[in-house]
Amino acid sequence: MTSRGRLHLLPLGFLSAALACSAPLGAQSTAPDAAPPPVQQAGPPADAAHTTGTSSATPQRILVPVGTHIPLVLHNGVSTRSAKPGDPIYLETVYPILVDGRILIPAGSYVSGEITEAKRPGRVKGRGEIMLRLTNMILPNGYAVSLLAIPNEASTGGADSVDSEGKIKGNTTKANDAKTIGTTTAGGATIGAITGGGKGAGIGAGVGAAVGLAAVLLTRGPEVELPRGTTLDVMLDRPLYLDASRAQFTDPGRATSLAGPPSREVRTYP
Repeated sequence: MTSRGRLHLLPLGFLSAALACSAPLGAQSTAPDAAPPPVQQAGPPADAAHTTGTSSATPQRILVPVGTHIPLVLHNGVSTRSAKPGDPIYLETVYPILVDGRILIPAGSYVSGEITEAKRPGRVKGRGEIMLRLTNMILPNGYAVSLLAIPNEASTGGADSVDSEGKIKGNTTKANDAKTIGTTTAGGATIGAITGGGKGAGIGAGVGAAVGLAAVLLTRGPEVELPRGTTLDVMLDRPLYLDASRAQFTDPGRATSLAGPPSREVRTYP
């Protein structure tokens, strides 16, 4: 046979390979569409949890311990003549309070409270008494906090005293009462002696004693007076916690200049 009429046969291996390659192509064209991969929901940013935790974190607090003394000056005068429970009192710190070398309460901070007890002195016995309770404080930057403090000492200008419960008590008049009776007794005796001799002196002494006793019974003891400008040393009765971010002061502050109360002598009877 000539080369033109001769059949050209392809090798069997070549045909097998071609068939093998064509089958997958057909299968791929007729297979249903594959399901798309699932979509993952986007979560919060990586730093969101950190941001949320920071915003809800409790602020750092600084402790002003129980027993801390705070010197104050009184802005409104108080007296047992007119004071009654519930009346407000207004004070101001006169010296900065430091904790660990840091100024926490500058001078010039405002303190308020109320009168919880007021008792006038009696005519025969009983001393005048005033009980104060301090409840709020406003620092110079406007930061307001609650506190509980009671007076430890009071410079009222008189002979008033403060007991262990923080109660301010007026001076007793027992010595003056005895002096009043003794003075009127002696005066009555002198007048009686001049007018009636020894018998008159006895009568006059009795009359004078009666007059002195009447004066004592009709006159109250000294009132408790806390004039404007009275200085009080108060003591914290419970811990005071301050926000560290707001109790930041470099200036010790300055209190309002108030004249102190004048010295008052204990009243004597005429």
